[in-house]
This record gives sequence, structure tokens and C-alpha cells, in this order.
Amino acid sequence: MLQKGFGLIEIIVGLALASLLMLFATTSFGELIQSTRRLDAAQMLASGIRNARTEAILRQQQTVIHGVNDDWSQGWRIILDISGEGSQDSDNPVLLERRGDARVAIVGNRPVQQFVRFSGLGDPQLPSGAFQAGTLHICGADPGTSQHQVVLSRSGRVSLRSDKAAQTLCDRRG
Repeated sequence: MLQKGFGLIEIIVGLALASLLMLFATTSFGELIQSTRRLDAAQMLASGIRNARTEAILRQQQTVIHGVNDDWSQGWRIILDISGEGSQDSDNPVLLERRGDARVAIVGNRPVQQFVRFSGLGDPQLPSGAFQAGTLHICGADPGTSQHQVVLSRSGRVSLRSDKAAQTLCDRRG
């Protein structure tokens, strides 16, 4: 007698293989989404810092870009620093605000941990008048790993690097 169709064992084996393939595809797709989020956060932050510098030069006045609630992961805000007190003075006008999704951890080393200030000439300066330079790390899924870096040079140039590197600041954030 000729049979048409599949037997019960064949169907169970086929479903088991399909579920394994779906498991691997889902895991890879999730990693791809996280990787894309980290790259997008790095690009948006680099663009924001460049924008703050441009505003300082165009307005010939100090501007500050700082993390929302002192956390770069939550987003950033560019303000015109009229009083010289940066984000501490709520009367300083906000020029631009960008909210982050906080699922991407962003931490800065000491000079850029909370803010970046530009003089009216576009030079990054600390409140004391000393030059400001530093690196903001976009942390990866692996503890202690920096996936992307937004680097501010003492001249005000902002560069985006995509070097996977060990970074202890990412351990403290996670």
C-alpha cells in the first residue's frame, strides 16, 4: 500500500529541527539589534557633541552638552551657558535635547563624565579654563567591554571609533 504524507516520527523530527533553527536565528537577530542600537547611540552622541561645538562658534557663546540626569545613557541636552554654571542653572536655555533608550550604557572618563563645555571659539574647556578632552564609551553586552568610543580631542575635534576594547568604566555602569 502506498502512503502519502509524513509519518508521526518524521513530523516530530522536522519540528525539532525547525525549533532549533528558530532558536539560533532569534539569538543572532537579538544580538544584531543590540549592536545596531549601540552604533546608533554612538553616532547620535558624536553628532550631538559636534552640534554643541557648532552652536558655540555660531553664537560666540559657551555651550554645554550634558547627560540627562547626569547619565549619558538617558540622552543628552545642549544648553547655552549664559550663567557659566552649565546644567546646574535651570535658567540656561535648552537648544536641543535628545532622549536615549537607556538600554545602551554610555560612560565617560573623568573629563567628560558629566558634560562637555565649548567656549565661543569652539574650544572644549573645563570650568577652570583648562582644556577638556576625553572619551565616552558605548558599552557592549559583555561586562567590561567598550564597543564604540566617542573621542573629544583638545582641539574640539570629535571622532567615532569602533574598537572593541576592555574598559573598566563599563563594569561600573552595568
